[in-house]
Amino acid sequence: MKSNARTDKAIAFMTEFAEATGLVPGKSASERYLWTDAFAVCNFLELFRLTGEKRYQDLALKLVDEVHFVLGRFSSEDPRTGWISGLDGREAREHPTIGGLRIGKPLLERGEDEPLDQGTEWDRDGQYYHYLTKWMHALNRVSRVTGDMKYHRWAVDLAKTAHAAFTYVSPVDGRMRMYWKMSVDLSRPLVPSMGQHDPLDGYVTYNELQMCGPRALMDQGEYPELSAEIRDIAEICQGMDIVTDDPLGLGGLLFDSCWVAWMLNAGYMKDIELLSSLLNGAAEGLRYFLGSRLLEQPAECRLAFRELGLSIGLHGVEMVRDWQQDRDSMLNNGSTSSLEQALSRVEEHVSLVPLIEEFWLDSSNRASGTWMEHRDINGVMLATSLCPKGFLVI
Repeated sequence: MKSNARTDKAIAFMTEFAEATGLVPGKSASERYLWTDAFAVCNFLELFRLTGEKRYQDLALKLVDEVHFVLGRFSSEDPRTGWISGLDGREAREHPTIGGLRIGKPLLERGEDEPLDQGTEWDRDGQYYHYLTKWMHALNRVSRVTGDMKYHRWAVDLAKTAHAAFTYVSPVDGRMRMYWKMSVDLSRPLVPSMGQHDPLDGYVTYNELQMCGPRALMDQGEYPELSAEIRDIAEICQGMDIVTDDPLGLGGLLFDSCWVAWMLNAGYMKDIELLSSLLNGAAEGLRYFLGSRLLEQPAECRLAFRELGLSIGLHGVEMVRDWQQDRDSMLNNGSTSSLEQALSRVEEHVSLVPLIEEFWLDSSNRASGTWMEHRDINGVMLATSLCPKGFLVI
């Protein structure tokens, strides 16, 4: 059994999460939340790798089943019942993601005749594309760890469903675009604007799933593949401005950088310039973020899970550097220097990781209202930052 102070702290946070959300015997279950649960699945898998204790893998698998049973079905407060997909019985259980998955927000989605209220929309249910991509990644991680391809198939089912529902052709310019938020049954957009990084998340995640699929079966047409979806979403990504000063958005760019580096290293991807662009976008955004001086504020003025997203992403920079050094002799096509420059720009900010982690490991800061209001997601993402490889690898 491998153990160190970081692992022990991650175990403590994940044990607290498991008890609070009903994953352990004798504890009552609470409503699930898709974003938090995606990170939690990856964390349990990493704890299994680090400790060798099968109970952590069992928790990951139980959490997957709980998410599908709760978020793959209509809320208990919704007049509609059953699986979102409309399937019943065995067929529904065999394809639990084919109707998508609810966010898990406390309020029911906005009615068709209700006007959009930005203040309450954040608390209303529906489906978020960027939450679905995180769940696709979590399912693929389960498949990679267990060797069971049903989890990969569920991820591909979800990718195809999400892509068909969230993408559309704009009547204004004829370009493909994406909705940011859809209704629970995916029949109508709730927020029609496009998330800044949603297409990029989709492009990277679809490629992850395509790389990890059973190639022989895919080539023979006996297993679903995502070539058409990848072409579509690559078109949406063209010309997008990815620079942001939001720490969670910056973390997302770095997650994608890490996964692209992984796919380059595996020989699946060839576009080194994509990796350079992601890193340069993150470096530029970090400059704006640091100018906000947010990390100098007290806990009551900060949102831990957003900062921890950045911390997790910065851990990925170390993994990108390892890949770049391993492959440096092969990158003789002129892209090496641009990648090195981009990577170095981001590496200047890796020192933010201990600042963020130590701030939120301080129990007095975790007593703040902003921590307690989002306790589950904060604790899970702090655990991810402490043991990040379970989330950051493919």
